[in-house]
Amino acid sequence: MKLTTLGLDKKAKGSVVLPQQFSEELRPEIIKRAVEAIQKNRRQVYAAKLGAGQRQSGKLSRRRRDYKTSYGHGISRVPRKSLTKRGTRFYWVGAVAPGMVKGRRAHPPKATLIHDQKVNKKENRKAIRSAIAATVVKDLVTRRGHHVPQDYPFAVDGAIENVEKTSEIFEVLMTLGFEQELARGAEKKVRAGRGKMRGRKYKRKKSVLIVVSDNCKLLQSGSNIPGVDVVKVSELNAEVLAPGATAGRATLWSEKALDRLSKENLFI
Repeated sequence: MKLTTLGLDKKAKGSVVLPQQFSEELRPEIIKRAVEAIQKNRRQVYAAKLGAGQRQSGKLSRRRRDYKTSYGHGISRVPRKSLTKRGTRFYWVGAVAPGMVKGRRAHPPKATLIHDQKVNKKENRKAIRSAIAATVVKDLVTRRGHHVPQDYPFAVDGAIENVEKTSEIFEVLMTLGFEQELARGAEKKVRAGRGKMRGRKYKRKKSVLIVVSDNCKLLQSGSNIPGVDVVKVSELNAEVLAPGATAGRATLWSEKALDRLSKENLFI
């Protein structure tokens, strides 16, 4: 399969033959497994503090005529801690048990729980190749919700990697026909649920992915555009190519990146 190569002014500059990685079969189930493994391996372990809710004595006698017992006093038989006492009379409150004020949690998160998930190397490479192949299938890209130009898919001249300013790469993307896509990525949505209280109030949709050959100025300038990601071809993974485990992300492949992908046989 060949892709037309466009310059930064959207004028055709020739064509490029796609490497063999783009001929991979679409395997959504393998892509999903690889993406979930990345997300689980990134998850941070957290837990309740050891001994939380159990730092006081809530022990009571279970015998009716003992000195310190709750039996025969017309109160519920829950663990209690005594605040004041006078003789055999106590002022106490429920403690320790789940459901009590400042009591322990019944089933708290535990730091011993292992979230990590392993994926076979060959399986992970196959997932990446499958996600790479999906980026040049226009039906999959539009079905994912991206707004792409009529002549999509196409490769971009390697000069795009030398763009220094965010305003310049923004103008290049507008010229290439991604106006609606950039507007889609700039929209902010208020997250549902508790995440709003934890520094994750807003969500944005993933927009265009730009794949470059190696370290370049675009890595910094392009990352400032909301929703746009710039990634080196050697650092591609299933989550970047298929956010949310849904293949078909709108992707701009640099001509140099395709050349390196072919020469070094990456992900094979």
